[in-house]
Amino acid sequence: MESALTARDRVGVQDFVLLENYNSEAAFIENLRRRFKENLIYTYIGSVLVSVNPYKELEIYSKQQMERYRGVSFYEISPHIYSVSDNTYRAMKTSRKDQCILISGESGAGKTEASKKILLYYAVTCPTNDRMAALGDRLLQSNPVLEAFGNAKTLRNDNSSRFGKYMDVQFDFRGVPVGGHILNYLLEKSRVVHQNPGERNFHIFYQLLNGGDEMLLKTLYLEKNPHNYNYLAKGNCPRVSSINDKNDWKVVMKALSVIGFTEEEKLLSIISGVLHLGNIQFGEGEEGETYITTETQILLGVDGSALTEALTHKKLTAKGEEVMISPLNFEQAMSARDALAKAVYGRTFNWLVEKINQSLALKSSSVIGLLDIYGFEVLQHNSFEQFCINYCNEKLQQLFIELTLRSEQEEYETEGIAWETVQYFDNKIICDLIEEKHKGIISILDEECLRPGETGDLSFLEKLEDTLGGHPHFVTHKLANGKTRRVMSREEFRLLHYAGEVNYNVKGFVDKNNDLLNRNLKEVMCQSDNQILSHCFHREEVMDQKRPEMAATQFKNSLMKLMEILMSKEPSYVRCIKPNDAKQPGRFDEVLVRHQVKYLGLMENLRVRRAGFAYRRHFEAFLQRYKPLCPETWPNWHGRLADGVSTLINHLGYKPEEYKLGRSKIFIRFPKTLFTTEDALEAKKPEIGKYACSGSETLGLIVIQSGWRGMKARRRAKRRREAAELIRRFIKGFIYRHNEYGPENDYFLDHVRYSFLKNLRKNLPENVLDKRWPTPPPLVTEASEYLRMLHMRNMVMKYCRRVQPEWKKQMVQKVVASEIFKDQKDSYPESVGRLFLDTRVGISLSSLRDGMFVVHMPTEDNKQKTDVVLQSNHVIELVTKLAMMAALIFTVTLCVACSIRFAVARGKEGIIDFVRGSEMKVAKGKRGHLLVVSHHLGKKAK
Repeated sequence: MESALTARDRVGVQDFVLLENYNSEAAFIENLRRRFKENLIYTYIGSVLVSVNPYKELEIYSKQQMERYRGVSFYEISPHIYSVSDNTYRAMKTSRKDQCILISGESGAGKTEASKKILLYYAVTCPTNDRMAALGDRLLQSNPVLEAFGNAKTLRNDNSSRFGKYMDVQFDFRGVPVGGHILNYLLEKSRVVHQNPGERNFHIFYQLLNGGDEMLLKTLYLEKNPHNYNYLAKGNCPRVSSINDKNDWKVVMKALSVIGFTEEEKLLSIISGVLHLGNIQFGEGEEGETYITTETQILLGVDGSALTEALTHKKLTAKGEEVMISPLNFEQAMSARDALAKAVYGRTFNWLVEKINQSLALKSSSVIGLLDIYGFEVLQHNSFEQFCINYCNEKLQQLFIELTLRSEQEEYETEGIAWETVQYFDNKIICDLIEEKHKGIISILDEECLRPGETGDLSFLEKLEDTLGGHPHFVTHKLANGKTRRVMSREEFRLLHYAGEVNYNVKGFVDKNNDLLNRNLKEVMCQSDNQILSHCFHREEVMDQKRPEMAATQFKNSLMKLMEILMSKEPSYVRCIKPNDAKQPGRFDEVLVRHQVKYLGLMENLRVRRAGFAYRRHFEAFLQRYKPLCPETWPNWHGRLADGVSTLINHLGYKPEEYKLGRSKIFIRFPKTLFTTEDALEAKKPEIGKYACSGSETLGLIVIQSGWRGMKARRRAKRRREAAELIRRFIKGFIYRHNEYGPENDYFLDHVRYSFLKNLRKNLPENVLDKRWPTPPPLVTEASEYLRMLHMRNMVMKYCRRVQPEWKKQMVQKVVASEIFKDQKDSYPESVGRLFLDTRVGISLSSLRDGMFVVHMPTEDNKQKTDVVLQSNHVIELVTKLAMMAALIFTVTLCVACSIRFAVARGKEGIIDFVRGSEMKVAKGKRGHLLVVSHHLGKKAK
């Protein structure tokens, strides 16, 4: 990093602590702007990395760049996300203490991309083997899956994470990544049923419609046009220029297979089911009762009539017992439908995270946590979601300042330097305002949701005013002065966050906090044939009479657990900044950046860091860099490092107030002191070059050169001896290759085995029909056959796991056909490639007491007589056995209309009429139909 200090006039300083005017926000932003214009998007504040989204591809993320930062100390090279990644990794290995990287910033600032870069760095640079490489792939491939189901296009960002994510990357004692685990927070479920104009629902819906093939969409009863679905039409934004839904669909499907996911059909049925739910429309009867007016496929694996009943009626309970069923009005039915859609999608998302965790799970000794979570949000209309998001950022800011102060104080104490008290804004007062028991905003909201009688958003606002009136960080229209009232609605309350003022509209707070499904809707979903949904909706949940926690309280509790996790780890920080709202490269909006600098707490962090000293380095690093500036330390210092540094700075004329010497580091208070030293080094470099080439130094250079050449020659001679010995062993082994394994041939025979296995690894059969296998040397024939058998068994097992139930049924039929007809029937080979369709055979019979039945055998050739009309005195037994033998139970049709149509020659149709009469007979009727008269007993036999 010091190597770029001389370019500070052009590109600014690489560490904000070196700003002369560190209290000036304008100087801070100017330094950011200057570096951004030079495509230098990373800058430090001490150990904190500030990242500005460039909105374009930069050539700074190659594998060569990764190697450049690998194993390099933090300040030895320019700021980069790879530097934070590598230093965190090495700190975990050396200290054996868990680490975490906290990534924050507003939507569109590049948080998710930063998280991807860190994961990619570990996947490429960490030691690994084939098994761990596969696990690394699963770790990386979890990103596109989570983005598809948890990200959406918003007004600020085309790929906005609408949930918070904390991921633990797990390492073994050698530093090999061996697993992972993901925690997700506050998925924005309301987006499933409503989007603002210009925004979209979650990506997966559009990916399915644009990327799914015609057969899949037909199976799911879907059409490609998003406007046909109410849950996708509200934002009126089916296409986005920066998003290719069709390609993203392929990426997600591939990612699911890499993760080991085998339940795509059930998952996609749920996604389509949510879209169909949104298209359910309701009508209202004369007495206010609600009924469904549309016919639509739901595909949630539930009984249609039961779902209809649950969407239009509500079960009421008293004292734990069900007492009556109450019809829902139109608004309640619409709310019930939307609540079901949100619950189905939200629980499916949690299930998906759980499945990813199962694919990544493995025991580990250390972890590096990655927190990619929503940044502080101030929108034109701020609702319940923004309230939760900003509360989360208050807690993270509190943690950030606390941990930053603590780490600074610990470093000073370790070095034996007195700590000076730092003045900063403690936002605990705001956190307490939101989360305090009994009198915090969340507690008041819960109380309003639980109290009997008429509850609502406005009564919640009134209770806030009664309880929190007079709090310095809480304002409403009623409590505000005249000037503030003019810009505040009567339905809003204002919180004075650490990052600025935010007005929250209370509309929807109570409903979103309740976030409850009607009990009868839960009962219906518990009985779903879809295994994912039956897993997500537990039967115990229906039986449990205890009311679940409210949404805000659940979020608060999960946030507390997250804080505990982060407090137990050594933190590193990445602060992401969005340079403009238009997503344009090269554009730097100072007003927007200033706002983010404020709410990310960057100036406060800088003040904490600069409270004592701007620059600190280990004695060795400082002495090594600046030793040419003092005759006593150049070219080498042979005493104690602390004495060498003391000698050097005395020669440079440092004043006592400019520096302090710790136990292992020098602390320089003012950047100007460091810059003066750096400028002196630049001026000294030409003189150092001349000195190195003159007088006795020339002799020294010759000695060094000769010593180096001698060492290289000795190394070369050693390699030649080892190569000659290796060749001798190989030749001798070849000569004795047919002898028993021993000292003469062990190397050669081991090499033959190794070469065969290496070749085999590259040429393994890829599927069960691939019969190729490398010819083995004689000494490994037996092992080769055994490996061949194991590999074939493994391929068969993998193939069987992927076989869907419908295809399995088809294969069973093909095997039975082979056993009966192979080599016995000339037409058999033609049937092998054709699917056996259940629709080719059907049985019809009347509901009367006759023995007639029709076997339908449809064919494409209309000239053939396709259907067979039969009569039997044991028709029930015969049809039952036929149906069971052919698995056609569900194709038996009982005709209650007293007539059966059947196919006859040349595409014509025959009709059998069934009537009751005094005696049993079969005859030709007057209309040319076949008439079957069934004996009429008069009374049913008992």
